[in-house]
Amino acid sequence: MKQKISQKVLEYTVVFEPADEGGYIASVPTLPGCVTQGETFEEAVALVKDAIAGYLAVLEETGETIPQESKEVIVTKVAVHRPHLAL
Repeated sequence: MKQKISQKVLEYTVVFEPADEGGYIASVPTLPGCVTQGETFEEAVALVKDAIAGYLAVLEETGETIPQESKEVIVTKVAVHRPHLAL
């Protein structure tokens, strides 16, 4: 009798920021410490997928809960006034 294998697709918000030395730094806010860097955007996407998979595998191996991101995520920029520092 064959075992039925079930997979669930998880989605996470990833923040891509240009790196000072070139390429992109990719971080996953829902998975603290899940960060990687690629020389191109495409490489950064591939590497962050691998980093997420590894992160989740470690959580599963250690019996920890796999974080799931809310479907109601809003990503935006906000403007704040820079404080004037007295010298």
